[in-house]
Amino acid sequence: MADVCVITGGGSGIGLETAKCMPKDKILVISGRTQAKLDAAVAELEELGYEAYGVPCDVSVRRDVHELAVISSLKGTVTNVIHVAGVSPSMADPETIIRINALGTVYVNTEFRKYLGRGSVIVDVASNSAYALPNMPLIKGTYELAETDEDKFVQRLLRGSVGRNDYEKSGLAYSFSKNFVVWYAQKCAFEYGPIGIRVCSVSPGLIETGMGAAEKEASSELGFTAKMIEQAAERRMGKPEELGFAIATIADERNGYLAGVDVLVDGGSTNGEKFR
Repeated sequence: MADVCVITGGGSGIGLETAKCMPKDKILVISGRTQAKLDAAVAELEELGYEAYGVPCDVSVRRDVHELAVISSLKGTVTNVIHVAGVSPSMADPETIIRINALGTVYVNTEFRKYLGRGSVIVDVASNSAYALPNMPLIKGTYELAETDEDKFVQRLLRGSVGRNDYEKSGLAYSFSKNFVVWYAQKCAFEYGPIGIRVCSVSPGLIETGMGAAEKEASSELGFTAKMIEQAAERRMGKPEELGFAIATIADERNGYLAGVDVLVDGGSTNGEKFR
């Protein structure tokens, strides 16, 4: 059977650029919430020589993720799962952000685990916003609720998502959700590792996508994005094709010893404050 690579959020932006960097002997299954966008992405990938399929999926709905996993497994042997789908602060309210970004990652990892074999890999996409949170000793106890009591998990994170306005509240919820992704990918790495499934995460910085442009505009008065650009080594936003190549490389089976870690691909902006 052919190898299958599944990319959530593969209809545009970083997800689509990642798909373009995958080997052409793999079948690509891309998912997203908009069928028209998926159809356009599949046509683009087929033009490049890929065998590709678009499957509608809302990752915040476990049933959708389960169906995506089943459909993908019927195409061949699922070897790569790259979870890119997510929303940013300007796109949704705090609860929606937490349910899509955080719980969506739980659903993707746990549902696909059932269909993955030895030598396969899951790459969960987080954000360098995960590193913006102060050390909070109660976070781990809250994060563990994601698998046992989803509503309590969401409510605890919402209580911590405070701010002077709606954007700041959504921004903090976003940081919590992506910090969770980093933590959860590491947790999964040590749970799945003994059966040969490699798991890690990637944290992009500010990227020149529609989402990145929206965040730059929404936070212009607060100076968040301007600070990130100023602290980057080259003082610029990243390009989606740069992130796509990085993620595809991390997801490559030959990177078999890269597990249980988060890879910062943010132009140095997280560490830039030390040197500016």
